[in-house]
Amino acid sequence: MRLASGSVSWILSSLFLGGFFFILSVVLFCLTILFLVFFRDPDRIVGSGVVACADGRIREIAELNDDDVGRCVMVSTFMNLYNVHVNRMPIAGEIIDVKHYSGWHLPAFRKESEKNERLILVVDSGIGRVKIVQIAGIIARRIVPYVKKGDKIGKGDRIGIIRFGSRVDVYLPEDKIKKVNVKVGDFVKAGVDTIAEIND
Repeated sequence: MRLASGSVSWILSSLFLGGFFFILSVVLFCLTILFLVFFRDPDRIVGSGVVACADGRIREIAELNDDDVGRCVMVSTFMNLYNVHVNRMPIAGEIIDVKHYSGWHLPAFRKESEKNERLILVVDSGIGRVKIVQIAGIIARRIVPYVKKGDKIGKGDRIGIIRFGSRVDVYLPEDKIKKVNVKVGDFVKAGVDTIAEIND
């Protein structure tokens, strides 16, 4: 097709702008899908015993001596980007302390991530003090709590969200735990799967 003299620049400019906005719209559409997946918050049927605080894989189980809980069992869950990132209360209780610490943003599965930004909730529960530590990861840049000191929270209720990949550690009093129901590598769902059984 013959084009009028001097029109090529107009056509190329239009083509360039059209291509740019098309690519931009595809990128924005993909980001929207990613955000829909990441920020989903499905309802859950709450399980028995002490339930998982986060969706993800169990990365560590350890017996520790903690300043807030004393002799305890710590269960750590690592959340990937595709997991639900809304965290839930592992056992009913009252929030008696909330502490926020600024820090690094190392990968949450590494030992050094203990120096990352974190939010600590200390809970007075029916089995004594329980501690929940939400830890930001390399992509996660903000921990958003849904609870505050003095709140009484039911088991399985939402307690907060860590944006874009992270980890949650739960500290349970050792003498109140009959059995740990998970092992390293297990996948758990927050509020649904039992991570520990309580002594009768």
